Amino acid sequence: MERNTRTSSLDVESRSETAAGFMTRVYQWMSIGVLLTAGISTYIGTNEASATSIASNRVLFWVLIIAQFGLVIGLSAMIQRMSAVMATGLFLLYSALTGVTLSTIFLIYTQASIQSAFFTTSIGFAGLSIFGMVTKKDLGPIGTFCGMGLFGLIGYSLLAMFFPAMMGGTAGLVFSLVGLLIFAGLTAYDTQKIKLMGAHAINADERAKITVLGALTLYLDFINLFLIILRFSGGSRRD
Repeated sequence: MERNTRTSSLDVESRSETAAGFMTRVYQWMSIGVLLTAGISTYIGTNEASATSIASNRVLFWVLIIAQFGLVIGLSAMIQRMSAVMATGLFLLYSALTGVTLSTIFLIYTQASIQSAFFTTSIGFAGLSIFGMVTKKDLGPIGTFCGMGLFGLIGYSLLAMFFPAMMGGTAGLVFSLVGLLIFAGLTAYDTQKIKLMGAHAINADERAKITVLGALTLYLDFINLFLIILRFSGGSRRD
């Protein structure tokens, strides 16, 4: 009996170490993606001529946006058919392309406000993600609710492209507040989901692929939180 109890304790400890190592790798790759995006966007954005050329070339801008959507959809839908190395490469490519498109925010907001929003996002994201990793509460209902809300945000954003006034004044403030709550909930939920996915991976190759997919998921949560916080607190260069 004592031997069985000791063996069981060792098994639990081993699984805990494996889960901790898996989540560490997820955060490492997510951080690499965020830093790559930040580096490229800052490099281009601090050169006003380069950022302006991207923003003013609508064909190039939309090609970049479509390429980003294609990479996210492709990675999410086909990751089981590709190698972990290829999945990692596509994730880094996506992060780089996002850095190019995000460089245009330097034309709208001051560099100080962008840095402040990035710092605030990092602190908030860390707290939400840690909560999602350690809580014993099932966050599935929150994830479902926030997922439905996300579709609503996307639909509203598409309408706002044709009716820009929808993003102005109180409506724009409410949109940002709802978006902040949705991505805060998704950050905690996605962390818990990724942790569980890693625990149920059947081999090292599958775990490596889930690591990339998890990094991409948390990366998207971080970037969206950053953009919403920047919209809330960012100082306009026109002020």
